[in-house]
Amino acid sequence: MDNDHTTLAVQHYLEELAQMEGDAAVAPVVGELIARSVARLQLLCGSLLFRSYPRLLSPPLNLQTEELLSAVVDRLLRAIREVRPKTVRQFFALANKHIRWELNDLARQLDGPSAALELQEGLVASPEPSGSQLSGNARRILQAIEELPEAERETFSLVRVQGMSHVEVAELVGVSTKTIQRRLNRSLMLLSAKLSDLDPMASTPNGV
Repeated sequence: MDNDHTTLAVQHYLEELAQMEGDAAVAPVVGELIARSVARLQLLCGSLLFRSYPRLLSPPLNLQTEELLSAVVDRLLRAIREVRPKTVRQFFALANKHIRWELNDLARQLDGPSAALELQEGLVASPEPSGSQLSGNARRILQAIEELPEAERETFSLVRVQGMSHVEVAELVGVSTKTIQRRLNRSLMLLSAKLSDLDPMASTPNGV
């Protein structure tokens, strides 16, 4: 399976990087690491762009997945020289962070200094009308997501925000699909309890 081959290859490059020092020696290995994982990086970029930042697809930006991927790759090439992820999970977590940062930067450029990152469709039942500004409800939801336990936050982001399947997330994180389902259910229950006055979940945990 190609996903398995990608995971093994990425882990091999990460282990090689862990033993290296100096930009000149590291650069070729980082380039090979990015090249081997580019298909999965493109999937992550496309999932987050289309699900959570669809307005960036429209004029005046007309952002395409390939453009986002190019910017994210540039970020990763610089970041990995300083931050050396040791596992495949850590590597793609780093990639996810830089994808979000790039999209947030583009959103700020589009909307001005007080721009907001967009929430996934269906996260808020009745968001406050606020133009391109981040609503109070949206800020509460983002804060609630950030305050989730690490495993639940990671699972919620990958499944509900980036649109990855339970199988894909399980392979990436290195746990069973049942564990992913339990973590997702727990994240939804925690968010529902904290944001009960907003009725933020379009479906119940058992219906995900």
